Amino acid sequence: MAIYLRRKNRVENREGQEARFMLYNIRRICPFLTDETAQLFARLEARRCLKDIEPQMFPEDGGPNHGEVVELYGTEGTGKTELLYHLLCRCVLPVASGGLEVDVVFVDTNYSLDMLRLVSILDSRLNAACSTGLSCSGSDEAALRSCLSRLLVVHCSSSSQLVLTLHFLETSLSSRPGLALLIDSISAFYWLDRCEGGASIAKQEEKLSKCAELLGRLLRDYRITVFATCHTIRRSYTGPSSDDRPYLCRPWQRLVTHRLLCSRQEAANNMASTAGGSEEQRRRRVFTIHCTSSSRTKAYRSSSFYVSDGGVKFI
Repeated sequence: MAIYLRRKNRVENREGQEARFMLYNIRRICPFLTDETAQLFARLEARRCLKDIEPQMFPEDGGPNHGEVVELYGTEGTGKTELLYHLLCRCVLPVASGGLEVDVVFVDTNYSLDMLRLVSILDSRLNAACSTGLSCSGSDEAALRSCLSRLLVVHCSSSSQLVLTLHFLETSLSSRPGLALLIDSISAFYWLDRCEGGASIAKQEEKLSKCAELLGRLLRDYRITVFATCHTIRRSYTGPSSDDRPYLCRPWQRLVTHRLLCSRQEAANNMASTAGGSEEQRRRRVFTIHCTSSSRTKAYRSSSFYVSDGGVKFI
């Protein structure tokens, strides 16, 4: 407990010093700014970066930086939502437990967020950190409540509600600029929007384009990091499969800086990849991620994982 508190105090002191230093520099460079505006800029500069949120998913030194978008793309049952839970837990867990202590807004467009599953993963991570001596608070329930206090869940049932939610975020970020935004999924209303748009492609893509425009403004003005899942669709049943090609509107595609193509390994490859692993690894289904990052330079990385009771485990 004492070790955890000392580490927590060091992190808070360091972040406080960085914020005060940034505020001093901003006021010195731009003396005409109001105190409120200067404090906002200071918070934006001093907030935690998510570049190291999961090194095994992204190319070396190529994780998501401020103002970047990560798209988790794949067919149903390829582990996208479990990966999103993994990233969410990494955000809200305390630093002493291997997390980043970042506030998260989770936009659930599928009404599929499993809070019991999320709590189970968080509890498993907290217990693992406690057993290894990294962090051990006096109350498991208090530590869990602290993690969940950093999470805001918003449900949307249409593209119009998603647009309104992003408008709401724009007002919230002025007071809490350190948020990470997770969307599951950005493609939930694709077919509904196509039906409502009729024969006009512009009408079909109008609402998602508006969402992309608002997200682009949030990325530019507040430098948040966005993670979003996107379901694969099959657009042609006669020619070769084009499931791995982006199909959402161009404004959204232009925002994406990291694309994670998720897939299931075949049975033979599954056995080969886990041959040297534990019994648990050998009997679980293995998933593969192919990451393409284009934020700074073009970079690639492939990794594999399986899903356990305690969440995602990389192989």
